[in-house]
Amino acid sequence: MTDVELRHLATFAFVIGEGSFGRAAARLGYTQSTVSQHIAGLERAVGGRVFDRPGGPRPVQLTPLGSVVQVHAAELLARADALDAAVEGFKAGEGRLTIGTFQSVSNTLLPVLVRRLLDEFPGCEIRLSEDESDSPDLARVDLLFYDVRKDDAGVAYVKLLDDPYFLVAARGRFPDGPVDLAALDGAPMVAWPPDCAQPALEEALAASGVRPEYMFRAGGNEAVLSMTRAGLGSAILPWLAIHGAGATTDETLSIHELRPAVAHRELYLLRRAHRTLSPLAARAVELTVEIAQDLRRLQ
Repeated sequence: MTDVELRHLATFAFVIGEGSFGRAAARLGYTQSTVSQHIAGLERAVGGRVFDRPGGPRPVQLTPLGSVVQVHAAELLARADALDAAVEGFKAGEGRLTIGTFQSVSNTLLPVLVRRLLDEFPGCEIRLSEDESDSPDLARVDLLFYDVRKDDAGVAYVKLLDDPYFLVAARGRFPDGPVDLAALDGAPMVAWPPDCAQPALEEALAASGVRPEYMFRAGGNEAVLSMTRAGLGSAILPWLAIHGAGATTDETLSIHELRPAVAHRELYLLRRAHRTLSPLAARAVELTVEIAQDLRRLQ
């Protein structure tokens, strides 16, 4: 039975519908001898005749074996049609895309990406999850935004942009213009928890002899900025977080370059290495690179 071919079953179905080899050949655009060859191939595969051929103008008739084949042929052909439709939909960008993200990206780049994907592929399903852990699980997502490069043989990545740090303070706390790093030694500070890129920032400050006094840590940009507005302390945040929270136009806050500058944060798009991307995921990567280029122009 392994020799049954779908094209033979399709010809078989047309012969049933038309009642003759000749009319089936006309419908299919085959010669009558091709139809006969297909039916002969099917009969060899199932081990018996599927049609009685009375000859003349009388229609062909299914044999008992042919009736058995007819039931399963219809099911197999329907499944083949469903497979064709699914494959075409997959190639057209249908299907599910799971993206891991973190708040700075969720507020800036990601909404633009989601909107453009949904515009291009209305049939797609996009699922998002925020994961700011030090060891994100790439097996659970198709693509992952991350702010630390993963030099791992199992990880492929695209660098999207450099994300420089700025000092954010309550208006009037510092004069306009750049602020010397030394002015932050022992100063009250509001910060993120010590995960992801934050440890690298604090190590860079310590290497410059700057050890602020951390008054409050919060994972949310809004919470950090709210405490900064309240005067609890200043904050050192990357541009993407500041831009995404609308702090650049907040008159209660001032934003300053640091002198010397602190090593910038880097934004990457990660995925599992040596894995073929779906057309939807591949297009998401292309769009992400384009959107990141637009963001770089705003910096």
